[in-house]
Amino acid sequence: MSAVDTNSEIITERQEHILRIKINRTEKKNALTIAMYAAMADAIMRAEEDDEIRVIFLQGTPDCFTAGNDLQDFKDFKPDSEVRHVNRFLVAIGRAKKPLVAAVGGTAIGVGTTMLLHFDLVYAGQNAQFRLPFVNLGLCPEAASSFLLPRLIGHQQASELLLLGEFFSAVKALEIGLVNAVYPDSEVIDKAYAQAQKLAQQPPASVRLTKALLKRSISGDIADTMTEEMKHFAERLGSAEFAEALAAFFEGRKADFSGLE
Repeated sequence: MSAVDTNSEIITERQEHILRIKINRTEKKNALTIAMYAAMADAIMRAEEDDEIRVIFLQGTPDCFTAGNDLQDFKDFKPDSEVRHVNRFLVAIGRAKKPLVAAVGGTAIGVGTTMLLHFDLVYAGQNAQFRLPFVNLGLCPEAASSFLLPRLIGHQQASELLLLGEFFSAVKALEIGLVNAVYPDSEVIDKAYAQAQKLAQQPPASVRLTKALLKRSISGDIADTMTEEMKHFAERLGSAEFAEALAAFFEGRKADFSGLE
């Protein structure tokens, strides 16, 4: 066993042919910064090239998976810089050949939910809460969620989750097929890791081939959608609607879009 960056906000650990990635920025509810995205992307890409790694496991803390993007980073947005680093992570999980397993405890907001659409096995704590507040922030979906979510649950349910951006429960996530199982909050990380251990004991080439075949028919659509979404996402970061949503967030008030078109 060896650990890497144990004092950072992204902790990685290698054990039993598994790369374990932990989001560890508890004072900010595990909100993801540009540096954290880059660290996770680098870890995943290294794991893809490492023959000793057979499974990639992602977790937050038991009470929070991630609050999504750090809005201060978006407030300081510079075109072609921050979005590119975020996109490296999204591309990494979208193209990963090795199985991805996630343990979701507490809140999973924005990318904390959309990233799960690319994972092969996802397990949630009983009090986990999911939310897709892109429209609420004057933005648009990302991580190919505008393609993958309706494919998973149908147009109407996807529209409700994306257009209204309200919280939904672990039970709802299980019902719509976003997660494989729901466990007590105190057990979810261990239960999910046990599944990763099972995967790591399977024939690795067969696992990779089966994953590739499962994704073969949609891989092109995922890549195309992700590119299109990212283009619009970058544009929306410069919109008046996002500026109002961001100002309202930092001022602790409700956003007012009445004068905007």
